[in-house]
Amino acid sequence: MAKIDDSVKKKVPELRFKGFTDDWEERKFFESIASTIDFRGRTPKKLGMDWSDSGYLALSALNVKNGYIDPLADAHYGDEKLYRKWMSGRELKKGQVLFTTEAPMGNVAQVPDDNGYILSQRTVAFETKEDMMTNDFLAVLLKSPLVFNNLSALSSGGTAKGVSQKSLKGLSITVPLDIDEQQKIGSFFKQLDDTIFLHQRKLDLLKEQKKGYLQKMFPKNGAKVPELRFAGFADDWEERKLKDVSTYIRGSFPQPYTNPDFYDEKNGKPFVQVADIGYDLKLKPDTKSHISKLAESKSRFVEAGKVVVALQGSIETSIGRTAITQYDAFFDRTILIFQEYKVPIDKQYFSQIIKKLFEREKERAWGATISTITKEHLNDFIVGVPSIEEQQKIGTFFKQLDDTIALHQR
Repeated sequence: MAKIDDSVKKKVPELRFKGFTDDWEERKFFESIASTIDFRGRTPKKLGMDWSDSGYLALSALNVKNGYIDPLADAHYGDEKLYRKWMSGRELKKGQVLFTTEAPMGNVAQVPDDNGYILSQRTVAFETKEDMMTNDFLAVLLKSPLVFNNLSALSSGGTAKGVSQKSLKGLSITVPLDIDEQQKIGSFFKQLDDTIFLHQRKLDLLKEQKKGYLQKMFPKNGAKVPELRFAGFADDWEERKLKDVSTYIRGSFPQPYTNPDFYDEKNGKPFVQVADIGYDLKLKPDTKSHISKLAESKSRFVEAGKVVVALQGSIETSIGRTAITQYDAFFDRTILIFQEYKVPIDKQYFSQIIKKLFEREKERAWGATISTITKEHLNDFIVGVPSIEEQQKIGTFFKQLDDTIALHQR
């Protein structure tokens, strides 16, 4: 690729494949589109039918992700009869661009093969004019930040934005006239998307694998031993209340959080909040805030090597985030710190069981969107405690799995 001279004010991108010098053309979006396939509002019930357990996968705004289709999300299938009645004359072809119109708006993927799919809710497919635009280039164009921002400005709705045919009519785009340049750009980004998709699939499989191991390597309710165990261990696990396993204390931070006197980004020590606890049992490398000496005197200092867990925030994404601290820092009051242990404990094992405890309790007892868990809530949590040797085996096993997951996540 060749970089374009910034001094040349032309309708060309900053970075470009060699051999292409012509200006790009500005046109209305639908000038390049032969037709739009849109079955919004159509359901099996309206066709006098129902979904099946297998057959043709329905594509919706829930399983059309950015760059790929997730067959495990919102998996609905139609049999041959439903497929023919639904898609008759508008069958999707390999490479066609799919676009989610709302909830979420703006996910873009391409039909992966010619096996047949049902185009379902909040998703449209475009048929391009082949002499004006390639499918691969259209996919890149719709994923570009500029087009997404322009569509957002044209779209309707408050929190949940939605794109209509009318808003697409108002969309202006800039494209290369040369189809060969479109093909090069489209192929380049398609290869990137395919690589991302492979890593995403590997990541999803690893997470599912970990979920399965967590279910089998810790005793189920009422059981004394887990279903799956390392060789050489046969003794029952002890059941103890969390308060009899560890001492724990909440973090602390002066109010209000917005007081500028509490922060010193140049010289201050790290300040950790819920958002700074990653999903891989580690703190994120750089916390967003560093606090002043004034705030230090009123905050909770935590040394590296402590297990911490988020007590407050979103049930869906925040409560239960667990980490082993990698650096000394000051901790917010929304985080619980496990200080000392009253029985022999391996921290890697303990961090896994704390995370699992919170996941189980969230499913069973907490239904609100936002919630706060008190220290008193935790006192009677039951913790399975095997021998320290078995804990270490389990802790090492899950640490290796978490490290692999974190690698793919990065």
